[in-house]
Amino acid sequence: MLNKFGLWKKPANSSTLRDKIEEIKESPIPEHVAIIMDGNGRWAKKRALPRIAGHHEGMKVVRKTTMLANKLGIKSLTLYAFSTENWKRPKNEVEYIMKLPEEFLGTFLPELIENNVQVKMMGYKDQLPSHTLHAIERAVEETKNNTGLVLNFALNYGSRAEILDAVKQIIKDNKNGILKETELNEEVFSSYLMSSDFSDPDLLIRTSGEIRLSNFMLWQLAYSEFWFTDVLWPDFNEEYFLEAIEAYQKRQRRFGGILS
Repeated sequence: MLNKFGLWKKPANSSTLRDKIEEIKESPIPEHVAIIMDGNGRWAKKRALPRIAGHHEGMKVVRKTTMLANKLGIKSLTLYAFSTENWKRPKNEVEYIMKLPEEFLGTFLPELIENNVQVKMMGYKDQLPSHTLHAIERAVEETKNNTGLVLNFALNYGSRAEILDAVKQIIKDNKNGILKETELNEEVFSSYLMSSDFSDPDLLIRTSGEIRLSNFMLWQLAYSEFWFTDVLWPDFNEEYFLEAIEAYQKRQRRFGGILS
């Protein structure tokens, strides 16, 4: 495996990885980690493969990352799987991506259940193909009583649309006497968002070298710590994830204030 300097990097063996996990768990772990999984297409292009090959490989990384997050004791892992803007991509690529939840959860669901992982989804369901929605809803139903890590897929999700819809619903509730203007604050506003079941992300990870949010959780990420890497998502292994957690642990979160 090549590291970020283009040099061969030996993957950590299982005992080294276990030791590293235990070491990291001695310091505060982020409760909620959000990841913009970027670079699948570029990974495939570099290997003269169709873009869908990158998405297929990326799903293997989702599995490894989920299992590691669960071992670390992270409470929520939100993965940006498909944005409201991604429909602009080539038709065959979109169709393949929409088949991935069925393929991924079809093989991975028993392991999720065994490891007490709960599956959730946030995004606009009405545009999703029936087979995609069925796979997600089945996973949500079969894991709803699990109490470990929450694996939250942001699928057909866009933050601007989410915020606009929240504003529209707040206006309706105000007109109907459900919500008074004086009652509206940040906490109440957050309750109208798709992520209302989760705390705001403590850490955002984005792969592939891009340094932008791409319409992802714009309200929720206001005080999150950001960690960017040039590594393409299909190459993002356990070591990189642990590196991101370690970087988070070294930061001082002030939330606009000053530490005494």
